[in-house]
Amino acid sequence: MDEDGLPLMGSGIDLTKVPAIQQKRTVAFLNQFVVHTVQFLNRFSTVCEEKLADLSLRIQQIETTLNILDAKLSSIPGLDDVTVEVSPVSVPGVTNETPSEPSQGVPVMAIRNKMISEGLDPDLLERPDAPVPDGEGEKNAEESSDSESSFSD
Repeated sequence: MDEDGLPLMGSGIDLTKVPAIQQKRTVAFLNQFVVHTVQFLNRFSTVCEEKLADLSLRIQQIETTLNILDAKLSSIPGLDDVTVEVSPVSVPGVTNETPSEPSQGVPVMAIRNKMISEGLDPDLLERPDAPVPDGEGEKNAEESSDSESSFSD
């Protein structure tokens, strides 16, 4: 015994007199541990996949919006001479694209489908000089901003 009065486990114990550990009980504890660990990992995986899907959807929505904005800005006459100086941002593992190598971006059909799903006329992509419809577009913009705020939870 040590100074606290607790028995010491060590070489002074005759292991032949110690009762055997119940195998059924050990297997039950091990099974319970495995089941709980697998359930935790499955839930964790599901939550991660849902968050990644939500993030992917938000990125696609932002890319679509940026492409629409870019198309509208490029349709404005007189902006050809305007230049914007942007300092390059260095991100490890990502190469900066040169102006001679533009990225493909979002396919036009994806933009058209998104516009249709939001109740907008996809023919506006072919007619960038057309006036912007008012009323219904603002209503859909409010709804989409409400749905986007639900992603930030």
